Amino acid sequence: MLGVRDLKIIPARGEETAPEGLGPEELVKALSAAKAREVAALCGEDDVIVGADTIVWFRDRVYGKPHSPEEAAAMLGELSGQTHQVFTGVTVIRGSREISEAEMSYVHFRRLSEREIAAYVATGEPMDKAGAYGAQGKAALFVRGIDGDFFNVMGLPLCRLGRMLNMQGVELL
Repeated sequence: MLGVRDLKIIPARGEETAPEGLGPEELVKALSAAKAREVAALCGEDDVIVGADTIVWFRDRVYGKPHSPEEAAAMLGELSGQTHQVFTGVTVIRGSREISEAEMSYVHFRRLSEREIAAYVATGEPMDKAGAYGAQGKAALFVRGIDGDFFNVMGLPLCRLGRMLNMQGVELL
């Protein structure tokens, strides 16, 4: 989508852990940096590495990926009819230069019925998504609106990433 050539996708395999007590912005920056550093150790000095991590933040807590269908249903029930925040940390590494930033968007959910939540959870889609939903998938039916970067809610704030790549000497246009 951004016109990047010679793209390789190398998933980070390490444990997603960060120091305790971080706010959501610092948390996603730390997690994205850990992923980017892990992959950078496998790559060459001239390679450009992008790491990202997304969380849902609601009522002062992280809503990560659910561990069970029951947990997914509980998360969706709590987000129903509410506004929450989505934070994505992005880290770009090129050589010895590392940049980490965070993007935040507000997501407004409409009220969900128990039947809708059960049907959505039964699709399996929530199981690998922060906050137990993918706004780019079937949960698009739940999102009344987004204030902020739409692509951030998908998991990669492209405007911010483009600017960060530019800072690292990568010309996209």
